[in-house]
Amino acid sequence: MSGLLSKERIVAQPGFNRWKVPPASIAIHLCIGSVYAWSIFNLPLTRAFGVVAPASNDWSLQDVTWIFSVAIVALGLSAAFAGRWLEKVGPRMVGVVAAICWGGGFLIGALGIYMHQLWLLYLGYGVIGGCGLGLGYVSPVSTLIRWFPDRRGMATGMAIMGFGGGAMIGAPLKRFFIQRFYEAPEYLGTVDQLTLITQAGRRFVERAGEQLEVVVIGANDVASMLVPGPEGIYVVGTGSVGVAQTFLVLGALYFVVMLIAAFSYRVPAEGWQPEGFVAPTEDSEQRSMLTTHNVDIDEALKTPQFYQLWIVLCMNVSAGIGVLGVASTMMSEIFGTTLPSIVDGAFAATYVSMISVFNMVGRFIWASSSDYIGRKNTYWIFFALGIVLYCSVPFAAQQVSVNPAVTWLVLFYGATMVIFTMYGGGFATIPAYLADVFGSKYVGGIHGRLLTAWSTAGVLGPLAITSLRESAIARAIEQLASQVNPADFQTQFGAGLDQLDQLVAAQTVTISRLMEIVPAGTVDPTSGLYNGTMYLMAVMLAVGLVSNYLMKPVNEKHYLKE
Repeated sequence: MSGLLSKERIVAQPGFNRWKVPPASIAIHLCIGSVYAWSIFNLPLTRAFGVVAPASNDWSLQDVTWIFSVAIVALGLSAAFAGRWLEKVGPRMVGVVAAICWGGGFLIGALGIYMHQLWLLYLGYGVIGGCGLGLGYVSPVSTLIRWFPDRRGMATGMAIMGFGGGAMIGAPLKRFFIQRFYEAPEYLGTVDQLTLITQAGRRFVERAGEQLEVVVIGANDVASMLVPGPEGIYVVGTGSVGVAQTFLVLGALYFVVMLIAAFSYRVPAEGWQPEGFVAPTEDSEQRSMLTTHNVDIDEALKTPQFYQLWIVLCMNVSAGIGVLGVASTMMSEIFGTTLPSIVDGAFAATYVSMISVFNMVGRFIWASSSDYIGRKNTYWIFFALGIVLYCSVPFAAQQVSVNPAVTWLVLFYGATMVIFTMYGGGFATIPAYLADVFGSKYVGGIHGRLLTAWSTAGVLGPLAITSLRESAIARAIEQLASQVNPADFQTQFGAGLDQLDQLVAAQTVTISRLMEIVPAGTVDPTSGLYNGTMYLMAVMLAVGLVSNYLMKPVNEKHYLKE
């Protein structure tokens, strides 16, 4: 089996058409790129017991968002350690192991959801699946750079384009299977038909001498249901959100596709060059930082350029990845309450798919453009324009809360789509940037080491967005609670304002439920939950802009002695 997977078995014969290689890399990246549609899982995972709304024992959004972060951390770390292994064994071996890890991670994650064991979900999808992400991510990059030395930016754009487009296919697939396996919980009736009991912040209904825990769906909650249903009272622990079954199906599907793609890899023979290719001259090296020399993997870590590029990638990714992890939830929260007739669950899922489309297109267009305008100039555009666009999001959110017009939805949609073209373009351009600075011989291994910046960003971005969001929610609930009539609060929740903390912890009191009893004319604060995050992302981009501005060619003392 090791012989079948060895690097020697996949060396291309003379006359091999190099354009047969990109489809295999794109197929693998389409599979692992579905991680960008993780936010589709957020809602069902936080309603495993309540189904139509979060119950007291359900996981919080912060709990499940961190699974995405762990997967990204594992991606970067596995890519860093696998760099040299990739150069030794070749992309087929690495691709097969990636298929086993990514597909297997889904299966273990499904078990964790079924048993409601969060640690199994972290281990399966986060750690094991994340290792599959890292191995699958780096396997085609150095291969395509060697096949296309004449168009490095275009090659890396093709290699990584599929990763950005993974959510384009993954988001509708996930939504389809979740709805296919969804089972509505037991419906007991409307609020005025039953007597609710509140204990330690939780809601119960007594039936045949037994207390049943329930969740209450009000008028403001219907739009956020996975599958629309009537207002009223539902029994906790009945029905199914369908997410465990979805994990099982996707794990098997991704494993098969990635395995076929891995066996389609080919590498060029030693010394191969495309017909008519002319190596860059020393003059062009001085103009564009395109080196004719090579730097060893370990030696690259001794240069300031490696750490400058690390900061460039980390800041660019941090600014986008936090938004990616909660994209569906963010769209629903900012516009779901102000424009409920337009922004429903299907719209939010489509938004995630469109992020994937622009992410994918941006990877190819920006990376290809960098062949002409230069990598440094390309990143300058990413950071300068990105700062402006991130600052425009709070403006749109503030305006739509006062004037619920579609104009602000269009502004938000357009700004975020451009942001994600540059987010994807940053990923696709960085391998070519590395090849320019350090040479192409060890670019796969150096790229793997640099992806630890992605691991760091996978913590910074989601940490920023979830922490600031939770703080904003706590402030909003406290402010709204101070405006409600205590008698109305007692009627709505079956407990007094003095038990607010308990009710919030049990997820009984929410912004949407409070908005049902606040004085008329009170502005719903939900649309502003992400304002602080957007300004923080703009600051991160400013740090990346400075690091990119200071980039210079590598000192010749680091060059590999030919």
